[in-house]
Amino acid sequence: MSIETNIINMAKDARAASRIIAKAPSSKKDAILLELADSIENNAESIKKENQKDLDLAADKGLSAAMIDRLTISDVTITSMATGLREIVALEDPVGAISKTIIRPNGLEVSRMRIPIGVIGIIYESRPNVTIDAAALCLKAGNAVILRGGSEALNSNRVLAGLISDVLAKAGLPEKVVQMVQVRDRQAINFLLNQTEFIDVIIPRGGEGLIRFVAENSKIPVLKHYKGVCHVYVDDGADLDMAYNICFNAKVQRPGVCNAMETMLVHKNMAKNFLPGMAKRFFDAGVKIRGCEKTCAIIKDAQKAEEEDWSAEYLDLVLAVKVVEDMDQAITHMAEYGSSHTEVIVTSDYNRARRFIREVDSSVVLVNASTRFNDGGQLGLGAEMGISTSRLHAFGPMGLEELTATKFIVFGNGQIRN
Repeated sequence: MSIETNIINMAKDARAASRIIAKAPSSKKDAILLELADSIENNAESIKKENQKDLDLAADKGLSAAMIDRLTISDVTITSMATGLREIVALEDPVGAISKTIIRPNGLEVSRMRIPIGVIGIIYESRPNVTIDAAALCLKAGNAVILRGGSEALNSNRVLAGLISDVLAKAGLPEKVVQMVQVRDRQAINFLLNQTEFIDVIIPRGGEGLIRFVAENSKIPVLKHYKGVCHVYVDDGADLDMAYNICFNAKVQRPGVCNAMETMLVHKNMAKNFLPGMAKRFFDAGVKIRGCEKTCAIIKDAQKAEEEDWSAEYLDLVLAVKVVEDMDQAITHMAEYGSSHTEVIVTSDYNRARRFIREVDSSVVLVNASTRFNDGGQLGLGAEMGISTSRLHAFGPMGLEELTATKFIVFGNGQIRN
């Protein structure tokens, strides 16, 4: 069977399966997710064994440290996947929820009901945990899903997809509710992006190159974000210890992810007191600093920033630093160079905090907290499908509700239109 024929058959099967999972009661969906959580924990060693095959291949191919970090399934990852599943179970099922009921002058009762989107295609790189997160969220929201992970994670994704299939079969639901494209050939993506008759939306997760490829080649609507150029602005009068801890965590805790800080903006009145101590902490952690002229005058070991540094997503221990005149300049810089992903202000001024929240146009805006909290799990969504900066349909982390749509339902008692 050709790759194209295989993809078309998968898409057809997913559409048929979507009609069945859409009608499944919450109790059945939750039981499946709980069973899957137990299965992941019980099969931890075999999962890690398959993952090691991918890690060995990644090392042979010379993949970056950031890519290998995303690819690795550790004991912590196993626990996180299982915990995420149980957290999703604890969330309210959005399917069938009624909202915004109004009574029209003619007596019609008009409401909106949440319904599954239908069939979702997920195209992602490296992170095998996405296989579990995506499958779980789609299933709970009543959708069928086709997963196409990166070739570098094929062994890991294959064993995880097998566990999902086993649990679905045991529950008496079609295994086609969750399908994995198990070929390395990238041509499979092109065929997947053409299945307009059977797939309702595509969600890419990965580097900017992958996401742009999907957005430019898909005939199906795409929910996406290209990159995470996230900023922390240290405001005049900010608490120094708080600013140190937030900025350090935002950059160093996990630099290879999209919600890591890439640019730090510092009010000119804070620069001399804040930057030397902050720079020492960064340098001790191996961070390289690329700074504006004023930054370099204070931090002698900083490298002079070039124009492209202000819009760079390093995904590494590299940080751009700029001293700004005031909050207005900080907000203008974010608007010009940012990616509408995550922005932070560290401030002691309530009014400036409120203004920052109103005026900064990003999917998540935080006051006195790390950029690393732009994450579905951290924001109470359970796991997340990804972070959308598209604005249409979803903006920010996509959880259960963002994987549903709404339809109008109308109750009448014989009304006709004149």
